[in-house]
Amino acid sequence: MSTHAATVPAALPTAASTAATAGKALTVGLIGLAATLLAALFAPEKHGVALSYLVGVSYWTAIAIGMLLMILIHHITDASWSVVIRRQWEHGLAAFKWLFVLFLPLLILAWAVPGFVWPWMDKTHVLHGHGTVGTDILYLKKEGFLNIYTFTIMTLVFFGSWVWLSARLRRASFTQDTDGNAAWTFKNRVTSAMGLPIAALTLTFAAIYWIKSLEYHWFSTMYGVWFFANCARGALCCGVLIMVWLLHRGDYKGILNTNHFHSIGMLMLAFTVFWAYVTFSQYFLIWNANVPEETFWYNLRELNHDGTTNQWWYVGLVILFGHFVIPFCALLSYRFKVTPHIIRRIAYWVLTIILIDICYNVLPALKDEHGDSLPFLSINLLWVLTSVIGVGGICIWAYLRSFPTTKLIPIRDPRIGECLTHHE
Repeated sequence: MSTHAATVPAALPTAASTAATAGKALTVGLIGLAATLLAALFAPEKHGVALSYLVGVSYWTAIAIGMLLMILIHHITDASWSVVIRRQWEHGLAAFKWLFVLFLPLLILAWAVPGFVWPWMDKTHVLHGHGTVGTDILYLKKEGFLNIYTFTIMTLVFFGSWVWLSARLRRASFTQDTDGNAAWTFKNRVTSAMGLPIAALTLTFAAIYWIKSLEYHWFSTMYGVWFFANCARGALCCGVLIMVWLLHRGDYKGILNTNHFHSIGMLMLAFTVFWAYVTFSQYFLIWNANVPEETFWYNLRELNHDGTTNQWWYVGLVILFGHFVIPFCALLSYRFKVTPHIIRRIAYWVLTIILIDICYNVLPALKDEHGDSLPFLSINLLWVLTSVIGVGGICIWAYLRSFPTTKLIPIRDPRIGECLTHHE
């Protein structure tokens, strides 16, 4: 252990102060949340504000889950190259408890005004062409799964699982910096062995309960995998942004090398292809089967009731090219992957498209009197931005608050020596 620690430059254990930046992030977050709250109180389309807030919470929760998954995968595969960035993902896990607090308004609203966010919670809710929820045979078949009691319990289980796994991983990793005991590494491998199936199940059911159930008639066996792909891509992109930020700030000077960027860039490329495979497979299978209980979900995102093309059709094209074609072509380039300012731009791009993808899955649940999805370019897009900024500011504040509490990198991790000399 001590020989590995000795290879780390002496300046590394002292992290630069981030208090000012954390304060700014908290201020921005509170302003965003306040703007969203004012909209919820005074905007005419309060349902749109609620779904926009759901987009913001789901987006940042997906990124936090992705960070948790990256750490679990790191430990279970005994990876070496990712040791230095793993510490920053561990700091990112500090956001989970705040994400739970930020999700509480939606949970309280679900109890106070049933059906306001998730229509199936109100059995008197009128469905377009299907009567009411309470008389809908598809809901009656799913009522044991889709009810407010199960929804609440499962949501508590989701956040409880993520907070518990995060606490175990962070405690073992941070303690190892002090005593250098390799037993903490083995403990995190055990945590990861049980944590991966827990994380897989919880993220799948979270995506189904929070997002997919907005259109509970829809059937999809790929939904959890789609959400997982966005979680992983979001975490990798945030990892790149943190790497470049700390490199430019001087913290990572002498630590990161070209091969670290190449490795994370290859993972970004791999999950780009994985997202495309999952998304295309879902679309192709639904299109090929042509079952009304499945095709209507895409029809809402392509056509109005009179057969005209709606705005969501063009959003779908943006997702197709922006989520796959553009990042795929960019990440094929070795130079793009290893050039910090270029891969940072790719990361910003992908993070933006992930947000649009979540909007594509949530906001079409807002419908007009004809049953058509409201346009993408509407006032609701403004509330999406305030929600994303508000929740994001709190998450970034939580990360920066955790950042100075321990070493910049895991200085006594058994793999730290290999990581610092990482080569392709």
